[in-house]
Amino acid sequence: MTHHDTADTPTRSDAERARLADSAHHDSPWRAWGPYVAERAWGSVREDYSADGDAWANFPFEHARSRAYRWNEDGLAGFCDVEQTWCFALALWNGKDPILKERLFGLANAQGNHGEDVKERYWFVDGLPTHALMSWRYHYPQTEFPYEKLLSVNKQRGRLEPEYELDDTGAFDGDRYFDIRVDYAKAAPTDLCIDVTVRNAGPDTAVLDLLPTLWFRNTWAWGLPGAGATPRITCDGPKLVAVHDRIGSLTLSGDAGNDGFVTSIACDNETNTRRLYGVPGRSLYPKDGINDHVVHGAATVRTDGTGTKAALLYRLTLPPGERRSIRLRLRAGDQAAGQAAEFDDFDAVVAARRRDADAFYEALRRQGASDDEMRVVRQAVAGLLWSKQFYHYDVERWLAGDPAGPVPPPGRGLIRNGGWRHLNNADVLLMPDTWEYPWFAAWDLAFHCVVMSHVDPWFAKRQLLLLLREWYMHPNGQLPAYEWNFSDVNPPVHAWAALRVFEITGGSDFDFLERVFHKLLLNFTWWVNREDREGNNLFEGGFLGLDNVGPFDRSKLTPDKGTLEQSDGTAWMAMYCIDLLDMALLLAMHSRAYEDVATKFFEHFARISTAARRLWDDADGFFYDQLSLPSGERVAVKVRSLVGLIALCAVSHADDRRLQHLPDFNARLQWFLANKPELTTTLERTPAGDTVFAAVDFGQLRLLLKRMFDETEFLSPHGVRSVSAYHREHPFSITLDGQEFRVDYEPAESTTPLFGGNSNWRGPVWMPLNALLVESLRRFAQRIGPDFTVEVPTGSGRTVGLAEAADLLSHRLVSLFLPDADGRVPAAGDRTWPDGLLLFHEYFHGDTGAGLGASHQTGWTALVAHLVLTSGRQFGSDGFGSGG
Repeated sequence: MTHHDTADTPTRSDAERARLADSAHHDSPWRAWGPYVAERAWGSVREDYSADGDAWANFPFEHARSRAYRWNEDGLAGFCDVEQTWCFALALWNGKDPILKERLFGLANAQGNHGEDVKERYWFVDGLPTHALMSWRYHYPQTEFPYEKLLSVNKQRGRLEPEYELDDTGAFDGDRYFDIRVDYAKAAPTDLCIDVTVRNAGPDTAVLDLLPTLWFRNTWAWGLPGAGATPRITCDGPKLVAVHDRIGSLTLSGDAGNDGFVTSIACDNETNTRRLYGVPGRSLYPKDGINDHVVHGAATVRTDGTGTKAALLYRLTLPPGERRSIRLRLRAGDQAAGQAAEFDDFDAVVAARRRDADAFYEALRRQGASDDEMRVVRQAVAGLLWSKQFYHYDVERWLAGDPAGPVPPPGRGLIRNGGWRHLNNADVLLMPDTWEYPWFAAWDLAFHCVVMSHVDPWFAKRQLLLLLREWYMHPNGQLPAYEWNFSDVNPPVHAWAALRVFEITGGSDFDFLERVFHKLLLNFTWWVNREDREGNNLFEGGFLGLDNVGPFDRSKLTPDKGTLEQSDGTAWMAMYCIDLLDMALLLAMHSRAYEDVATKFFEHFARISTAARRLWDDADGFFYDQLSLPSGERVAVKVRSLVGLIALCAVSHADDRRLQHLPDFNARLQWFLANKPELTTTLERTPAGDTVFAAVDFGQLRLLLKRMFDETEFLSPHGVRSVSAYHREHPFSITLDGQEFRVDYEPAESTTPLFGGNSNWRGPVWMPLNALLVESLRRFAQRIGPDFTVEVPTGSGRTVGLAEAADLLSHRLVSLFLPDADGRVPAAGDRTWPDGLLLFHEYFHGDTGAGLGASHQTGWTALVAHLVLTSGRQFGSDGFGSGG
């Protein structure tokens, strides 16, 4: 009989940490089940088999309920096993909608006036790293969901207008909605208690159909060798029994004491080809059979009560304000005992896991952190945990097509990802966002892992290593950027993330550091060969993650128009050198074999930082991109943006204590200082005798910080803007081939279609770059000492040391999520979030702090948790934290 830990014990606070210790290997049972189901699988590249590469049009939302997905699944509050063999999620019906609410609704890229955009009210409430507890919250309107209104109104709006949201439609007028909370609590690794609580928030009695749904991901319909066996789910009253030839049996049971149970129904997770294409399909009861039966009363569920998709149907009649809980239990194998016994310990298990979560997050509390700050940490981490998704994409199979499917149209590899045939992913990965960006992105993932390392070191390290494996990294050394175009170029922050994870987790896992370092040597070489075409240590790079921060699309600048030497590309490479230098020095303390490669990265850094001086404008005290025209003329692209501040992030040091143990490196360093003074202008000696390696000298540092902390330029009430507010009144323009290109200060949504979507780096506050700037200030402070002061804000007359300046900037960023004097949370804008719930947006209004872009991009915005947990803490490149 399975033992369930349900009582308080003296070691209660260590319960989750014990599970994590038990989970520090790939096959741990505690990681076997989790929230690995996306909230959107339609409109993705993997599901796109079109000739033109229009993924949104090829698989629109209207197809999702009827078309079997090829690569992964989506659902509401979904859970699945680590290989997504099976999935569990909710379906809802208010009696008025034209379809079941089986997945979140949103606009495709071309439908939104600022790109793709989810149009729902939902929150990631809580979670533990082993997923022993996960909580999710959703508001479902009692009136008909305004699908058509959201489409039509947004279609009429232009880029200069705000997005039309679900709240704007009146769907929640009079509080006429169902407030639904889902709590998952594991009694054992494959024994899951599911508590679905529904509250009628409205003034009238309302009826809700609730359908807990279990289904198998369709792996059998594609004609793949060894994958032809069809699994089966059988309805047995308030119980679903699932059998799969590879994983065995699985049982979903409803508590016999639940009110409102009607029946159990089944169909097949197969495409309704008759509805979509007018031809017979593989099943008479396809994927949308449950939808059609519940909504229209159609005879579209299987009469024998078996299929590959099944649901328990509850009809809940709720008076105003009434709350009803439906208790469910999902168990693998022979854990499914008699129905009555299954729920005897249910409430105790849920209560115990909640206590585990309280204890786990309390143990994380930094001294002096407020309850409000820890609430931010807990919800940010919850969002990151809910962003784990099973990601399956075999590019070669995708390009060639499946044996049982039609041959894809020719030329698909010329549209995208044709050069990535080696890429074959089938892993649980941290995603930027579960709806708008339900695929991994290389530089996003780096930031995700830094936050994750505070709560789950093993998983953070494994994610960073995973992207460097042979089935991800290109044979030429490039890391895959993101699904839409793996060949695009993200900033090289993987080394930075690996160092931070190494330091946060104790600075002792040299095996991890060594494995990362060896693979990054390949990636660094790719960067040097691919992105420094002139061989002058000034890097181009193109996209580099900052989308439309410049006046034109930097990825599409052709040589006949000129070559753009990018300040950010060069700064990112200086930072990359610094990070690899730090890694090599750490490893050299354990193996002298790394000493000479440390010398290589020091010298490369010196040459890059020296070359970067060509991009420095003495008059403005700022770094700018330089456009080299075919005529030989060089034009400074004088946009004051984060492009010119990234050089601050390339900073490290070498102290005399360490250098005594590295004689070869020290000798080369001293030779360089004596014989190559022109290449060491940014190396500074501190009063303590340390050598500071930085891409900026102390004079440049002072000038850049003067601009960065100027509230009329970069410093907003809630962080550093991506473009200086100076451009509000002084837009930059440049003319190329008779065409004018401009950059204005745009604090909110993008007003330009330059890079499409909702991305806007022309003014808003973005968390990832701000977190890097906070860290760089602390690193400068750690080595320069308290005598170097800056005015914060510029012109205020208040001077502080760099450590305090870092804390002040960190506080402004954290304040995005804290109630102000009037009790309002800046990130919420003019909206009200219930019960202290938070949304972690993609970016934030440069003047007000209101959340913008993707509404659930907890991925890198979860860095706010990192800021709270490391406030006042300094990390040295020796790998050990100091400070509070």
